[in-house]
Amino acid sequence: MLRSASAKIFRQVVRAQSTDASLILERSINRVQLLGRVGQDPVMRQVEGRNPVTIFSLATNEMWRSGDGETSATGMTSSPGDVSQKTTWHRVSVFKPGLRDVAYQYVKKGSRVLVEGKLDYGEYVDKNQVRRQATTIIADNIVFLSDNVRERA
Repeated sequence: MLRSASAKIFRQVVRAQSTDASLILERSINRVQLLGRVGQDPVMRQVEGRNPVTIFSLATNEMWRSGDGETSATGMTSSPGDVSQKTTWHRVSVFKPGLRDVAYQYVKKGSRVLVEGKLDYGEYVDKNQVRRQATTIIADNIVFLSDNVRERA
């Protein structure tokens, strides 16, 4: 198995290098997987006649247990069973036509989803004409892991 994978990579490298001496094609990976809960119902936007995009936020949580008698940043000593949690919010954009429409229709606030895609870094100018940077997950796939929260309510 490893030998066939190595041979495949070698063929791709040789093929990439043999096309043009001045152009060296190199493979790279920009992949991300996020498992979390949707923070808001999606919105669909279309800017300046470009393709529409479905946008929603996704929360992921990181939890850890403090060690024996650790002193926290506040100077307080924690007991061995203290659990801390950090929530990180991600902006997810869906451009793929079929997936974009499914996401807009079925992704709901509170839903648990797995999002697969790539990271994208960009800039925009806010309403106060201040240049801001934004990190976005461009979704290639969404896996629904919970029932529609809205239908149960």
